[in-house]
Amino acid sequence: MNTLTKTQELLARQRKVMLPVVSDMLLHGDNPIAFSHGKDQWLFDIEGNKYLDFFGGILTVSVGHANDEITDATIEQLKKLQHTSMLYLNETAIELAEKLAEITPKKLQQSFLSNSGTEANETAIMAARNYTGNTDIIALRHAYSGRSSTAMSITAHSHWKQGHVYDGTIKHVKNPYRYRFPLEVTDEEYMDFLVDDLKEMIRTCTTGKIAAFMAEPIQGVGGFIVPPLDYFKRILPIVREAGGLLIIDEVQTGWGRTGKHMCAINHWDVEPDIMVFAKGIANGAPSGATIMTPDVAASVSTTLCTFGGNPVTSATAMATINYIQSNNLVDNAEKQGKVLRAALENMKQGNDFIGDVRGMGLMQAFEMVKPDGSKTPDVEKANQFVDAARERGLLLGKGGLYGNTIRIAPHLNLKSDDLDSAINIMQDSLSVITH
Repeated sequence: MNTLTKTQELLARQRKVMLPVVSDMLLHGDNPIAFSHGKDQWLFDIEGNKYLDFFGGILTVSVGHANDEITDATIEQLKKLQHTSMLYLNETAIELAEKLAEITPKKLQQSFLSNSGTEANETAIMAARNYTGNTDIIALRHAYSGRSSTAMSITAHSHWKQGHVYDGTIKHVKNPYRYRFPLEVTDEEYMDFLVDDLKEMIRTCTTGKIAAFMAEPIQGVGGFIVPPLDYFKRILPIVREAGGLLIIDEVQTGWGRTGKHMCAINHWDVEPDIMVFAKGIANGAPSGATIMTPDVAASVSTTLCTFGGNPVTSATAMATINYIQSNNLVDNAEKQGKVLRAALENMKQGNDFIGDVRGMGLMQAFEMVKPDGSKTPDVEKANQFVDAARERGLLLGKGGLYGNTIRIAPHLNLKSDDLDSAINIMQDSLSVITH
């Protein structure tokens, strides 16, 4: 008689009471993982297995599972005050907003706190439309912005659009995905192409006036696609000429993830009008934030998020940001990211099915492709690699429009020995799937 494992029993229970799509999204399909607890870089499943976590709850657990300092701050606040809403003054939420104003580009000063990246993006779009009086939003292909109707309209992945959503005021231009550009051109010619595409989109698909251009500094779900360092400087004058604001979505890139800077957009040396944060800002607690200039903020009238600025979540976010700063984790992300990137480039040299290697800091990725020079995405190889790494105790993510991109995003307090272990596992997993 076959006996189900604890994990299989849990999966059967889930399938009875949750939407089928919840089980369909499980990373390892019919052989998923059910975690019982985690500590620092490690996760432990209910079958007794131990995993080195290099995906952090989709770039959310930024400074380790059950981090003692974060947990203590959360519990301390939970004992004092759990929730009142922003209809009352809340010092913890004010402290968080003050910290956001301190860290982000200086003209950004006033925040709206919410529960997720989706809500934060909705707030940003609403504010841009209110301020400019325009409606059209220009976004990038391969973008991902969340699961509300507006956020799904901005999202440029067909499989992430549900409910037949369509917002005709959302326009998409070519994203700076150099690896899949079909022509041999210089860097300058490539930038000219992207700029011309934006200009033509505004001239042909809008009234000539837009509310905003919205982009992630590095596309997360899109597969960690990194724009050229002159990209935002080149497109910003065009956005301004059309009357639009610049919205930068740092839901995945924020808080030191890319190394060198707390905010990833600083790599591109431009100042947005609005910035959006979530995920890693609170180490796994549901938190979102939209910060904007005072002029833009003044255009937002009656709006409220019931749980936004929740004292407990705000305390968790404050503790997370303070931990990142006090432990110099931005520098650690840059240092360890260089080691990780060098290892990935070395793997590419020895395996012709690894295509583009890209990323910044501790946000690195590579594509699995057919080894015939065609750059054809190889989803099966990507699945095999993630499964092989999982079997050896390493958790990695997948992404990209084709599902063939391996996303690697360890916690910011990554130590060298853990990185060495992960690199060894990845190399071993590559050798297994080549046979």
